[in-house]
Amino acid sequence: MIPQTTGRYRVLGRPRDPDELLLVSLADADDGSGSTDADPAPERSAAAGAESTFDPAYVETTGYEGELADAVAALAPGTLVDATLAWVDGDPRFESVDVVAESSFEFYDGVTGIFEAAKEAWMVAEADNAAMNGRVTKNTDGEPNGALYVFAKQSGARDLFEEFRTGVTPIDPLVRRADEGESVPPEAEQPRAVFVLRPVDEPFLVVYVVFRRDGVLAETIRSTYVGPE
Repeated sequence: MIPQTTGRYRVLGRPRDPDELLLVSLADADDGSGSTDADPAPERSAAAGAESTFDPAYVETTGYEGELADAVAALAPGTLVDATLAWVDGDPRFESVDVVAESSFEFYDGVTGIFEAAKEAWMVAEADNAAMNGRVTKNTDGEPNGALYVFAKQSGARDLFEEFRTGVTPIDPLVRRADEGESVPPEAEQPRAVFVLRPVDEPFLVVYVVFRRDGVLAETIRSTYVGPE
């Protein structure tokens, strides 16, 4: 009998091979094992990534038929899914997949002209001698529209931008804070847009969890920071 696992996963894209999708398991996400406090630093997220909650799996995307083939082909970075994986000779393949939220994860490297809210958040981090800072942003009506995080660029061999892109350091603890702490509809009802930005001329990295994937804020960021992944 072929072993199977069923759970909730975040799709991170195809960082290793165009015929593989990277999924990160969110199993047992509600037990608090991967949640963050007021300062979800990279070290805390990395520690959470070592737990089973955020286990990665590279899943083959070829060789499917019918509706399953169409569903797999449509999966994009950031999509939240419920899936059953069959482990054939130790390698996972999709048995079924259902989309929970069509959220998006977008990675922009080498951006210029970073927005003022990010600079201000970093100034606070520097004043506190901290490696990161986070704040909720609001629209002109005073309603929460995103959660903004800035992280110090890592020295040496560590590349935090690539760690986020490949799931080594999970982003989902930051995404989950919106569901837990803000007066916005849950992700399943209102998909998120998550932007990871690495500025050329700033000493920090930006992770911006925008609460509405197709809202004005998300479209503004997309139109401003078009660049290579």
